[in-house]
Amino acid sequence: MDRRSVCALLGLTMLASTVSIKAHSAESYPTQPIKIVVPLAPGGVADIVARAFAAKLSESGRLAVVENRTGGGGVVGAEAVAKSSPDGYTLLMGFHATQSILPHLMARLPYDAAKDFAPIIFLATSPNVLIVHPSIPVKTPGELIAYAKAHPGALNVGTPGVGSSDHLAAEQFRQMLGLDVAQVHYRGAAPAMQDLVAGHVQMMFGILPLASEQLAAGKVRALAVMSTRREPAIPDVPTMAEAGIPGIEGGPWFGLMAPAGTPRPIIGWLNAEARRVFKSPDLKGRLEAQGLTLPLGSPEDFAKHIAAESARWGEVIRKGNIKIE
Repeated sequence: MDRRSVCALLGLTMLASTVSIKAHSAESYPTQPIKIVVPLAPGGVADIVARAFAAKLSESGRLAVVENRTGGGGVVGAEAVAKSSPDGYTLLMGFHATQSILPHLMARLPYDAAKDFAPIIFLATSPNVLIVHPSIPVKTPGELIAYAKAHPGALNVGTPGVGSSDHLAAEQFRQMLGLDVAQVHYRGAAPAMQDLVAGHVQMMFGILPLASEQLAAGKVRALAVMSTRREPAIPDVPTMAEAGIPGIEGGPWFGLMAPAGTPRPIIGWLNAEARRVFKSPDLKGRLEAQGLTLPLGSPEDFAKHIAAESARWGEVIRKGNIKIE
């Protein structure tokens, strides 16, 4: 046997061994703690959902831990997972920014959102809600549009920051309707909501889990939800389509991702476990009471959602010439 044949045989042997090891690893998974990286600070929706999943997994005898790795609006945590071993033991709580918004806002992202991750499951979402200060004499989106056109430049929209779901929802609204409204960017949703309540800004595209307390107290007024169906937590508030403005949708979302190359059996196991966990009546009821919807579904369903969101917000960002300085 010549040297070339020997090298080819060795290569095939190594490939077969690698495949065998991966197959064995997938069959025995998990044999060690699973780490879920949350690229945002503790206490938010991403953190709550990740910890709920980790707790339920641990209850069933599979140890799971949550690590908050913040920085860069989610970039630091996402990059860390993208560069991790694709063995199913380091996962990302991916969300709208890391997967569908930042790739259009940042010229040099240290990971490829489309190629460096394997979607596992779409866990939770909540639509943006168009809310206004009670001093604005409007009760429907149509009345708000008429008011804005009659008073160009008079309305200010508060957002948690450039690139947030609130910001892009407001920009989508402005672009589609040709409105002259100014956006005021804050360092987070809490200060933006505080200024809306105080009347320093007149409108906001907040999310239900953060706006529900102020809505219940009558300190702000909800005009419409940016989803395809009404929200059970605020059933009297119509969707944008019901209010006569179809095509305006949006909201934050969260789901599990693994590094690209993670074996399909591991992805399947994690998807099945997540569906089992988040369909449990206690957890499902608790999260839905906070204004969250749990889509779940297959990895392919989640991949389609990510792609659709990337296309939607990429267009809004390009049309608005939005950039992160």
